[in-house]
Amino acid sequence: MSTETHIDIAPAELVNVPAASAGVVPVVSDYSGAASDAALVELWLAGRPGTTRGAYGRDARRLLAFLAARGQSLRTATLAGVQGFVESLTGSDRSRARYVSSAKSLLSFAARTGYSAFNVGAALRLPKLKNELAERILTEEQVFALFQAAKPGRNRTLLRFLYKSGARVSEAISVECQHVQPREQGLAQVTLHGKGGKTRHVLLTADIGAELAELCAGASQWIFRTRRGTRLRGRDAHRIVARAARAAGLEQAVSPHWLRHAHASHALDRGCPIHLVQSDLGHASVSTTGRYLHARPGDGSARYLGV
Repeated sequence: MSTETHIDIAPAELVNVPAASAGVVPVVSDYSGAASDAALVELWLAGRPGTTRGAYGRDARRLLAFLAARGQSLRTATLAGVQGFVESLTGSDRSRARYVSSAKSLLSFAARTGYSAFNVGAALRLPKLKNELAERILTEEQVFALFQAAKPGRNRTLLRFLYKSGARVSEAISVECQHVQPREQGLAQVTLHGKGGKTRHVLLTADIGAELAELCAGASQWIFRTRRGTRLRGRDAHRIVARAARAAGLEQAVSPHWLRHAHASHALDRGCPIHLVQSDLGHASVSTTGRYLHARPGDGSARYLGV
């Protein structure tokens, strides 16, 4: 006759169950309502922006496929199985770190909702990334060369908007004409819908405000749109920036995010308060904005050496 004792507890209470409790097998109540791993992934993705859903969804499917090939699922995943997934990852440090981060988030969600008994992903460590920010910051001269090399009209205005607003590419291509409002002295204000559903309002100079207004003439919705009137896609924006970089003679693999980096770095170099840069870029912490100060220091101890 079995002497095991089953205790029905909520997932959050698992942390209070002693690991060495002999004869006690915790039984977790499943509050997720998900009938399968795929259904749980959909719950995990719910409410996220479209681009985030796409990227995280691909990450999750890769994890599920790896586990399934080894006879495991999110419910039965072991630390060895998940660690094997991490060790199988190839590509850049940054891409591997994203896969690991997605796996940790999904496995944590499964445990919190009771879909799985334990969060085996808690033991995973994110790969340490090299700080290459300084290598991705363009000079003001290079930014100007990009503008001049871009095709006048939509393409050039897109580059100028990315730089002037500090917007992420997903935010920029989602801007509608109604999101741009005139302000006093010819200035303009744009509403950006960012990561995590957060909204922020950014003040723009009169020149870029006028360019946006020109693109909106006769438009009903999207500012940055295709010839068919549909919204510009992220990969379209990447091609526009890359094409301008080649035309400008830049050897770096410039992407739209480089213009966001340039905005932060150049604004701080010119004395903009760090909290204002933080607010306009939508950084959750001022320490994130502070990385730009460390990436391009205004002074260095080497200047004080005598030899």
